This record gives sequence, C-alpha cells and structure tokens, in this order.
Amino acid sequence: MPEDVENTTEEAEQAPEAVELEALRAENEELIDTLQRLQADFDNYRKRAARDQEALVARAGERIVKELLPVLDDLERALEAAEEHEEAKLEDGVKLVHRQLEQLLEREGLAPVEVDGKFDPHVHEALLTQPSESEEGSVIEVVQKGYRLGDRVLRPARVVVAGPKEEPGGDAP
Repeated sequence: MPEDVENTTEEAEQAPEAVELEALRAENEELIDTLQRLQADFDNYRKRAARDQEALVARAGERIVKELLPVLDDLERALEAAEEHEEAKLEDGVKLVHRQLEQLLEREGLAPVEVDGKFDPHVHEALLTQPSESEEGSVIEVVQKGYRLGDRVLRPARVVVAGPKEEPGGDAP
C-alpha cells in the first residue's frame, strides 16, 4: 500500500478522536465558565442577604424607639410638674407614662407571666419558701413581675412559695 494512503487512513482514524477531544475541551471550558458565574451569583446573593438582614434589624430598632418617644415626652412633662411641686399632676403624669409604656409593650407582644396557682420553675424563680396555710408549692407572693415575649420568657416572675405548714409548739420536746 502506498505511504500516502496509509497516512490518510491514520489521519482519518485520528480525526474523529481529535474532534471529539476538542468538543470535550470546549464543553469543559463552558461548564467551568457556568460554574464560575454561579459561584459569583451566589456570593452576590449572600452579601445582599446580609445587607438586607442588617437593614431589617436597624429598622426594627428604629420603629420601637420612635414609638417610645411620646412616652419620653410624657415623662418629661411629669418631671416638670414635679419641679413645680404639683404632686397630683406628678402622680397623674407617672400613671399616664406607665399606661402608655404598658400598652406599647403589649402591642409588641409582651405579656406578664401568670402567677396564679402552683409554682412553675419554667416561668417562676423562687426567692424563698415560707410556712403558710396555703397549699405547699403554691405561689403566695410576687416580689417582681415576670414577662413573656411571645412564647419566650424574658424574665421569670420572682416569687415566694408556700412551704410546709408550721406545727403548733414546733420546737418543744
């Protein structure tokens, strides 16, 4: 067989492999480019989400502070009345401020912890136990109110809990 025919046959056999290899290289480059674009898009998304979260937190704080401003104004008026020795106006002013602040916090989801009945360690903090005629383990006095925000306890109620009843003549043998 002539040499030219042999070279042409080898080239013909190698040509499909070279074309296939070149096609695979092109596809590989295209996939790498797509992957790099997706990675850049994801990085941009992550940064945008972090900025949005920061802005949301800032706006939430701004909103509650804005709602507290009228309470601050009323408190200032009450203090001015105190300087003028108008005790009745001072008391009324403090009551007004307390009521406004209480309503504002209720709108935000704040609710007092219930203290009726049995001691519950999830929402109550026992400061001490006292002998009492009440049922042992029941709350007999609230020292400091507790509060919930939604389902979460912000501050447990500090309470005095009924202990065992004192027996008459307890120390005599």
